[in-house]
Amino acid sequence: MTDVFDATEAEHRPPERRSGELNLRELLRFSWRQLTSMRTALVLLLLLALASVPGSVIPQENTDSLKASQWQEKHDQLTPVYEKLGLFDVYGSPWFAAIYLLLLVSLVGCIVPRTLVYARAIRKPPPPTPRHLTRLPEHATYTTDTSPDEVLAAARARLKGYRIRADDDAESVSAERGYLREVGNLVFHLAVLVVLVGFALGGLLGYKGGVILVTGQPFANTPTQYDDFVPGSLFQADRMDDFTFQVSTFDVDWITSGQRAGMARNFLADVRYSEGADGPERQYDLRVNHPLKIGSTELFLIGHGYAPVVTVRDGNGDVVWTGAQVFLPQGPDLLSFGVIKAADANPDEANRQIGLEGYFYPTLVMSNGDPVNLYGAADNPHLSLNVWTGDLNMNDGGSQSVYVLDKSKAEMVPGKAGMPYRIDLAPGETVDLPDGLGSVTFDDLYSWQRIQISQTPGKRTALGGVVLALIGLMGSLFIRSRRIWVRATATADGTLVEVAGLERSGGGDIRSVLDELVASLRADAPEEEKA
Repeated sequence: MTDVFDATEAEHRPPERRSGELNLRELLRFSWRQLTSMRTALVLLLLLALASVPGSVIPQENTDSLKASQWQEKHDQLTPVYEKLGLFDVYGSPWFAAIYLLLLVSLVGCIVPRTLVYARAIRKPPPPTPRHLTRLPEHATYTTDTSPDEVLAAARARLKGYRIRADDDAESVSAERGYLREVGNLVFHLAVLVVLVGFALGGLLGYKGGVILVTGQPFANTPTQYDDFVPGSLFQADRMDDFTFQVSTFDVDWITSGQRAGMARNFLADVRYSEGADGPERQYDLRVNHPLKIGSTELFLIGHGYAPVVTVRDGNGDVVWTGAQVFLPQGPDLLSFGVIKAADANPDEANRQIGLEGYFYPTLVMSNGDPVNLYGAADNPHLSLNVWTGDLNMNDGGSQSVYVLDKSKAEMVPGKAGMPYRIDLAPGETVDLPDGLGSVTFDDLYSWQRIQISQTPGKRTALGGVVLALIGLMGSLFIRSRRIWVRATATADGTLVEVAGLERSGGGDIRSVLDELVASLRADAPEEEKA
């Protein structure tokens, strides 16, 4: 019977845990402690900063889709890898959001307990006077004929601004100052959390979009008018401000002499806008880093370029395309690339659509027979275009970028000696295309501006957090936390006065503070004898 009982008991006995083995509860507690430690918070903050680097180096689709598309065309091998990693939309990628959320959780779990600790520390009185003051690194002693009560009373008067311990014994005074240093630490830590919450509110409730407008082209603030529009997860379209605007004129201040000749010094867009359907028209000089604020929406000038006005006629003399076409700058000299598609050219002949692809030169000079752009000012504007004819795949129902010419079913019009046929046009000139294709006219030249429009509800919250962080940082850096003790003991030779101090914040000169206190206490006594 004993053997049977022992076997049954052994079957129901829980298995013994090996040394260092954690159960689920202990594992969760350990993981939480690791996540909410200050070291983990700092590591996550560093990771967030490193994760933001690709967003400032690689063009982002939700910020400037044009630059992103140009970058993708130039780096066709890296583009698929970057797309899988989400590097064209860093701030909207799952891995960036994971770091952000982990950082928020870590800061909340780290700051809340520290807040309670700081709150208790601020309410605490100074510690009692140590028994042996002369064992502290900084101390001083002397003997005086003044009574202990008078010495302690003078010490309390001299330590004005310090918090004095209320329950001091009859022989000592305990004082402390610098409690606001702990408040500064608390404010700084809370401010970091406020900044992150402000950015999160802006990303969830706001939106960011961009549009390229040719000078004089009107714009209404509706999602369909944007070239690219990135709303937050909780964004609601009815919160968009109702306004319209257009760039009336655009002026560039070009440097005309010196080593920087041809470079732009300043940009100024004359914006005319109105709020609501019946709002009065207002004027604003939109410049770089000087946004226009309409309600809770801000308009930023972030780019500009040229839009040649071109008219294309087919072989029948009919106008099949006309208007200002945006050409994209390829560098700071504003040498620009663009595409013109005439899908309705020669409707009676199959596969005779006309496509023009080439460059716009703001200031053209010829070098060894080749066109070269000198600088960005439109002092000698010219168009240099290659001509394609055939099926441009514009009638298959699919969407196409206006900046890309689909040449898979088209042929380049040949020129002399087997070279591609190229047309070079100055404003006002017309060139007849070969083989009766039609003609191309360079009518005029406009400028275009890229306007970024954004609504960021959490911006003030983030700004307030930054201000609080600076205030807290200054408090924690410049407020000195120190403790002073004074003991006066009656002896046969008079009153023995012991003074000691402790610098808690580091970097302070506690020795000079003690010397000044001792000198002031000894000056109050008419007769004294140094120990």
